[in-house]
Amino acid sequence: MRVFSGSLATETNTFGPMPTGLASFRDRGYFPAGQHPEQLTLFSGPLCAARIRGKEAGWTLIEGMTAGAQPSGTTTRHAYETLRDELLADLRAALPVDMVLLGMHGAMVADGYDDCEGDLIERVRAIVGPDVVIGGELDPHNHLTPAMVDNTDVLIAFKEYPHTDVLERGLEVVDICAATVAKKIKPVHAVVDCGMIVTMHTSRQPARGFVDRIQSLEGKDGVLSISVSHGFAWGDVPEMGTKVIVYTDGDQAKADALARQLADELIGLREALSVNYPSIDDSLDQALAFDGGPVVLADGADNPGGGAAGDSTFILRRMLERGIGNAAVGPMWDPVAVRIAFDAGVGARLMLRVGGKISPLSGEPLDLDCTVKALVRDMVMTGLANTPTALGDCALIETQGIEIVLITLRNQAMGTDVFTGLGCDLAARKIIVVKSSQHFYASFSKVAKHVIYAGAPGAVTIDLKTLPYRKVRRPKWPLDA
Repeated sequence: MRVFSGSLATETNTFGPMPTGLASFRDRGYFPAGQHPEQLTLFSGPLCAARIRGKEAGWTLIEGMTAGAQPSGTTTRHAYETLRDELLADLRAALPVDMVLLGMHGAMVADGYDDCEGDLIERVRAIVGPDVVIGGELDPHNHLTPAMVDNTDVLIAFKEYPHTDVLERGLEVVDICAATVAKKIKPVHAVVDCGMIVTMHTSRQPARGFVDRIQSLEGKDGVLSISVSHGFAWGDVPEMGTKVIVYTDGDQAKADALARQLADELIGLREALSVNYPSIDDSLDQALAFDGGPVVLADGADNPGGGAAGDSTFILRRMLERGIGNAAVGPMWDPVAVRIAFDAGVGARLMLRVGGKISPLSGEPLDLDCTVKALVRDMVMTGLANTPTALGDCALIETQGIEIVLITLRNQAMGTDVFTGLGCDLAARKIIVVKSSQHFYASFSKVAKHVIYAGAPGAVTIDLKTLPYRKVRRPKWPLDA
């Protein structure tokens, strides 16, 4: 069997302050055809799964371009069309093929394209024709559109948030597609729009139980796959929102009924799925009052994984104003401050302007009397599903008892080694402030005694009613009653 695989992925915050250009893909991970490394990257699940299954089955695997960018603002038309056309050219060169496997995010928006994945998949289908099997893996924070679903045989989203199951879901995509090529199964799908937007932290109930339940249904009674698209609230496109997609083996009525049933169950859980976000001062008060530590404060509103700059100063400013020490904060994206710290050298004491550089949602910069504690060139953090995540040159500075990680390549806190790799002793800290919404949890929960999701301002604001939506189909809870 001849199999083609490639990836094109980013998550677009249409309210974000910075466009996503070609450089953003080259910073995060751009690999021309046949050059993807052996190790898994975030959106190469189908490719790495095809390597495993293909080696076992003797397939001919043709590896196309793989490209992924750190979430940011709207992707430029030039970047999207350039990368899309490169991937499509790789596919044409691979013809004929029996199966196409795509790694995508599902919430990529470009100038002129509200549905990049739908556009890409439609073009793939036009190239390979109606009989070739097409499968794709998605991030659950996607906009599941008719163009995406109608032009593929199966789409499967990560079930875990944090996304620790990239390879597992990739293997499911590959296995269902291979069985479809062999005519052992005939997938049919049903999609139900829940009319809401929720985020499901699978680290806690009731999301944990719901995901366990849908997984228990898969592989039985003709049910092939079930995915929940949480949606991505910071993408202003018509199809934004939470949806359930069910695939069965040729039984449309069963798919329709099960998708409706699960969607209704999910709607019933929406209040319980909501996360409590105390204000900055309330979060700090709770952290200080907690007996022991460390206590992790998640600054999700400034999460680079949702398209924020990662340079906001709102929480750090209040900590300094209140004289709160014995803390660590990071990673803060500030290439200029990193450059100055490297010029000054380890042990140097200097005045350094930190953060607050990109937009009003970054807050005001802070002028800090600080000491350079550590410097590391080309630092790599452990990312989701143990994928390597480049941070560029990094510096650890200390001011008023707070150690701050400064990075050159914008990214969120995922592995604790973003701190420990610079010599920061997390276990000794009372408070750890992480620039992340939830992906930090898989690693930081191992050291944290308590976790608080802080309600700070930022480009990934949790107050969705403040966002100026123009395209989202309404009504949609909690935006509307």
